[in-house]
Amino acid sequence: MKRGKKYNESAKLIDRSVQYDANEAISLVKKAAVAKFDETIEAHIRLGVDGRHADQQVRGAVVLPHGTGKTVRVLVFAKGDKVNEAEAAGADFVGGDELIPKIQGGWFDFDVVVATPDMMGVVGRLGRVLGPKGLMPNPKAGTVTMDVTKAVNDIKAGKIEYRLDKTNIIHCPVGKASFTEEQLADNFQTLMGAIIKAKPASAKGTYLKSVTLASTMGPGVKVNAAKLG
Repeated sequence: MKRGKKYNESAKLIDRSVQYDANEAISLVKKAAVAKFDETIEAHIRLGVDGRHADQQVRGAVVLPHGTGKTVRVLVFAKGDKVNEAEAAGADFVGGDELIPKIQGGWFDFDVVVATPDMMGVVGRLGRVLGPKGLMPNPKAGTVTMDVTKAVNDIKAGKIEYRLDKTNIIHCPVGKASFTEEQLADNFQTLMGAIIKAKPASAKGTYLKSVTLASTMGPGVKVNAAKLG
């Protein structure tokens, strides 16, 4: 694959054969993020589980102490008093049945969807639309709840969802290149702590197969997974 000049220069900072300690990896990722915009720093975690089995699914949510650096737009499906509660909490959009045709028509000006349990019958009609985009509310992620205020506040404060993809890898943002190394380290350790705690009882062998940190446009930096878990 042909890479750009900036990428190649950044790649010279990193020894691809080395697994770095987390703090050193974070420092290298920041140095390698040389794009003209504030790049997102992401963690890519390959787990020793088989997500095809229900008892080996790894999914949940965690609030990053320093947020993600991104302004998150929250859509809440609610009715009755919960509509006013969602609006007071700072939800960007609140509604019910009237939003169904709008979303089916291609409207996606939101990043996270929250729903009260009594609205899941309505939201369920959007499963084929929201599901593939990873936007379907889920109790495990705390996005199906009657405590709308807490859900919206947590999301705005930096709550992210982690889940396995089809190749048993979790991809999650841990901040922006403009964050300090300490902020990125706090966020990364918080994410890793949640994922380690979520280890399925049925998982055998090595749980953390590999961990890589990378910026949006930069090369990946391997992290010594053995020292994390």
